[in-house]
Amino acid sequence: MNNSSRDNFSGLSNNQSITPRRDFLKLSSLGLLGAALPNYASSFFSPIPKYPAKLSVQLYTVRDQFLKDIPGTLKKIADIGFKYVETAFWPEGVSIEKASEYLNDAGLLVSSCHVELPIGDKKQVMLDTANAFGCSKMIWHGWPEDKRYSSVEGTKELIGIYNEASRFAKANGLQFGIHNHWWEYRNKVGGRFVYEYLLEQLDKDIFFEMDTYWVKVAGQNPAAIIAKLGNRAKFLHIKDGPALYNDKLAIDNPDPMTAVGKGTQNFPAIINASTGNPDWMVIEMDKTATDVFVALQESFDYMITNKLAIVG
Repeated sequence: MNNSSRDNFSGLSNNQSITPRRDFLKLSSLGLLGAALPNYASSFFSPIPKYPAKLSVQLYTVRDQFLKDIPGTLKKIADIGFKYVETAFWPEGVSIEKASEYLNDAGLLVSSCHVELPIGDKKQVMLDTANAFGCSKMIWHGWPEDKRYSSVEGTKELIGIYNEASRFAKANGLQFGIHNHWWEYRNKVGGRFVYEYLLEQLDKDIFFEMDTYWVKVAGQNPAAIIAKLGNRAKFLHIKDGPALYNDKLAIDNPDPMTAVGKGTQNFPAIINASTGNPDWMVIEMDKTATDVFVALQESFDYMITNKLAIVG
């Protein structure tokens, strides 16, 4: 999950206001169809994995809408057809217990939770989050870029922290995963990409939530990367758009994203390359130029109609 970082945090219309992650974290209480495919992609529809992953949606996508109406926003999510959501952070004053009530009232279940690393008092936050949402999959959201990824020594230090986080999660009956942005697949240290160190040295209990969009932004082929991650990639973030690296990313201001299937991503190729390893596909849009609920409906229809995922 990456987030737009413009200074205006006003909760305006979907195509005008994108809440920056930096400000959102400060305000948080915690922590269609085949015809819509790009022409080049249609030829890749051949064997889809035998066991399609379940579909979820990252609620960061509707963070601005939450500022105005949480119950109404969740109802729209459910009306689209989603049964599962991936949580991130909630507006100031909304406890995880209250958030759980909102989700229950909307008939939505939790596939996974984006959380802070369980260090210090954040250990209890992880446990409370898991308990409130009845969810065992805890995922380090990975933002912002840690400059330790600029050296081999720093990368190994972070790997040690992630391994310790996983041991804590496992000791409490939870599973720990990490979510990527572009730098893990763009930065090279010691002649190797950061993700190669992660794949090699992270405890085997740690799963990857591969953000397919940021992998492409980094200049990598997501289908080739998912094949390398193998059965470690239990979650895929599904997002689409131009997927080009540019200087705006450094100030946390990505290009607007599109509905899934309307951008540059080749999801049939990505999902075929995954050979059925992911358990979950999580749709997310950090920023849209169109109505976010329309884009979510189009994305849901694309994934389900083309049998790239199941509702759950």
